[in-house]
Amino acid sequence: MVTPLMPKATAVWLIDNTALTFAQVATFCGLHELEVQGIADGEVAVGIVGSDPIANGQLTREEIARCEKDPAAQLVLSKPVGDVPQPRRSGGRYTPVSRRGDRPDAIAWLLKFHPELSDAQIGKLVGTTKTTINAVRDKSHWNSSNISPRDPVSLGICTQLELDEFVKKSAHLRTEEDHGKLMEEVAASVAADAAAVPLTPYERKKRELQEEEKYDPMAEAEAVFGKSSSDSSDEDAKRKAAQSFDEIFKPKD
Repeated sequence: MVTPLMPKATAVWLIDNTALTFAQVATFCGLHELEVQGIADGEVAVGIVGSDPIANGQLTREEIARCEKDPAAQLVLSKPVGDVPQPRRSGGRYTPVSRRGDRPDAIAWLLKFHPELSDAQIGKLVGTTKTTINAVRDKSHWNSSNISPRDPVSLGICTQLELDEFVKKSAHLRTEEDHGKLMEEVAASVAADAAAVPLTPYERKKRELQEEEKYDPMAEAEAVFGKSSSDSSDEDAKRKAAQSFDEIFKPKD
């Protein structure tokens, strides 16, 4: 069962402000009934300030009243309200101080995997200036030796929706050459990530068996000791047969 945020603080508020039974509060908050009784007696959750589940949208007064009338009823969490889209702000993007050191990595990633984006679009996504973008592109950035391309979404600098919006607007500017180059870079990146992951015992054994299948002991023996007499005799027989065939069908002068 889904429990509310801050279950103990919610239990404190329900005990102080409602006529619900200990069993109802315990079931709703995911606590033991004895623990709820301890909260009511002041032995548990001492000093915890109650959290109003009505104010934070987790319960309604009607739901509490319904359960107060029927001790056998159970509280049901209110359905969460959908996220309200935030209006887009005009001006530059604010980047938290803790993320500003990651902006060069994000710029390098966008330049590598989305060359169709303009400098203005990259600046809006990452919250940087054209001077920094050019420095990363030309590798004249003061920290260029430590810059490694990293996804700005995973860094928390922008959202996936914002990135997709800019990429969709500039998709017509991507050439076939850029697309092929991108596919090669993505494949190389995936291969590098896969190589960095240690193999499981099953994968290691599978690779060993594949190497054994490629191994040809006869070829190695021939390389060390030379071809056997039977092989050489077979080749001589083939050579003689070819010569006789040429003599039979050789045109007469």
